[in-house]
Amino acid sequence: MSARPASAVPDGDGPGALAARLTGRAVTGERALSGSLTEVALDDGRTVVVKDTGGARAARAEAAGLRWLAGAGAVRVPAVHGHDGGRLVLDRVAEGRPGREAAVRFGRGLARLHLAGAPAFGAPPPGGPAEAYIGLAPMRNVPGDDWPRWYAEHRVLPYLRRAVDDGTVRRGEAAVVERVCERLPELAGPAEPPARLHGDLWNGNVLWGADGHVRLIDPAAHGGHRETDLAMLRLFGCPRLDAVLEGYREVAPLAGGWEERVGVHQLFPLLVHAVLFGRGYAERALAVARSAAAG
Repeated sequence: MSARPASAVPDGDGPGALAARLTGRAVTGERALSGSLTEVALDDGRTVVVKDTGGARAARAEAAGLRWLAGAGAVRVPAVHGHDGGRLVLDRVAEGRPGREAAVRFGRGLARLHLAGAPAFGAPPPGGPAEAYIGLAPMRNVPGDDWPRWYAEHRVLPYLRRAVDDGTVRRGEAAVVERVCERLPELAGPAEPPARLHGDLWNGNVLWGADGHVRLIDPAAHGGHRETDLAMLRLFGCPRLDAVLEGYREVAPLAGGWEERVGVHQLFPLLVHAVLFGRGYAERALAVARSAAAG
């Protein structure tokens, strides 16, 4: 593929100019998809998306996460053409409908992604910052070798403290979450090695491609427990989840009692959402914690 001449670069520093510079192609058109996304058509027939992540560190974290997930060769992600400042240039995904065959295939791929592993719980992707993000919330990637302790210290309690400080969780209510954290060694099930996690695997980050293959977007990738990704899929209603789990278990059977541990793994995303979106998610997190504590 030959590079476009410099004269083909659009003027200015808008989305089209960035896409032209990072893909090496001339731009034939662009249109805004949302406040943070712009679709850009290239002269070779491809379409890319320019995403404004809000900051250089967020763009670096997302690009590193996507490349780490892609490196497993297990689940497809949009190709990353590069980033500059807080903006990323990614391939556009042509979306289709969630079918059973695609769901089973996705489940198998997700299992292989998890099995690709990570150096430690909390390990960031290669080239990714330790101070990363999950959605709009800061997320620290601090490595650890004991999942229950690491999960409590670096995934549950930081967001619980923030929610209490903000008044979203009342101080007297926090104790039930703290009790779950204390009991994590007995609630966590059999020990497992660190998995390569997407880290923010709600339904909106699962794109059902028109070609029958799922693409994952917007990761908060890190080393973690594989059941956390699966719990988030259930929390926010992934289509054809039964078929996804069927495919997953074909490749990597889940440890006994995993369904009883779903709530433990949902505490993290629920508390993140409580910090970002308020009391309704705090109440859901407290209900999950009460159920886990009673188990």
